[in-house]
Amino acid sequence: MSNSPSKETQPSYVKLAMRNMVRKGGTSLKHFFLTTIGLLAVFVGLAYLTR
Repeated sequence: MSNSPSKETQPSYVKLAMRNMVRKGGTSLKHFFLTTIGLLAVFVGLAYLTR
């Protein structure tokens, strides 16, 4: 029974996230790129430390 609500709410989360991205525009893209750069820096740092 717990599977049917999750299947129904999943598209609404995606729709809300996409609507939020469209509404906020540049801020979302800036945060996305900052997060990507931060993750890359973490991975490069870990690769450097564990080589």
